[in-house]
Amino acid sequence: MRALGPILAVLVLVALLISGTLYTVDQRQNAIVFQLGEIKDVVNKPGLHFKWPLLQNVRAFDMRILTYDDAEPLRFLTQGNRPVLVDSFVKWHIIDVRQYYVSVQGDEFRAQTRIRQTVSGTLRDEFGIRTVHEVVSGEREQIMSRVREKVDQDLKRIGVGVVDVRLKRVDLPQEVSESVYRRMESERKRIANELRSTGGAEGEKIRADADRQREVVLAEAYRDAQRVRGEGDAKSASIYAAAFSQNPEFFSFYRSMEAYRSTFRGRNDVMLLETNSEFLRYFRDSLGRQAQTPRK
Repeated sequence: MRALGPILAVLVLVALLISGTLYTVDQRQNAIVFQLGEIKDVVNKPGLHFKWPLLQNVRAFDMRILTYDDAEPLRFLTQGNRPVLVDSFVKWHIIDVRQYYVSVQGDEFRAQTRIRQTVSGTLRDEFGIRTVHEVVSGEREQIMSRVREKVDQDLKRIGVGVVDVRLKRVDLPQEVSESVYRRMESERKRIANELRSTGGAEGEKIRADADRQREVVLAEAYRDAQRVRGEGDAKSASIYAAAFSQNPEFFSFYRSMEAYRSTFRGRNDVMLLETNSEFLRYFRDSLGRQAQTPRK
């Protein structure tokens, strides 16, 4: 029993020595091996690795893509000294573990501070040469592409690669937005009034043209009606003339009968004429023939 204590102590010491010599690197990580505080090696292969206990220590770094999203929007001046508020985020990752540690001592907060400074300066340069319309909608994709390229080129010096830079929101400050909205409202009202005026003028023009076309149609219809009526009257006169030439006496008698019928249409119609009037010629002739006819 007394010998069991030293044996256990030796076993524990051996286990500690073994555990101190072994370490694992995840496939999503890279590791730096330090020896007495100096960088001895960079391990980028996943799996089980060995190190000297007590002399060496290991620090692992996440190589996955990380997101830096600034909590507060940044304020920039566009062309013409028009202020805008920009909300953005950056996708970044470590591409050189050794350089990353040398530059920012492997501190993610310090790396994000450097990213914020670089992105802010690049956005300020890009926004300063563009108008509000261009940064809001016109050249937004171009701005993000240029910022990503410049930021990536600068951050490679600290062992960081930039995958993407995105502008989530570009807004005008509150004090500027109100004046812009008022100006936009007055401009829309002006355009609406112009459209109403133009519409009214076009409406009057259309009505005047419709009235003119109506008068033209009525005039043409009256002209055609008069022509047809004239042709009918001419044809009727021609028929009457042909009938008169065939039997003038009958035609004269027929016309007289039509005149008698139209004149004495009612029972109370009265006409005073002399007895030798031409209008009563056929009445006289009829009475004369009756007087000359012998009675049987």
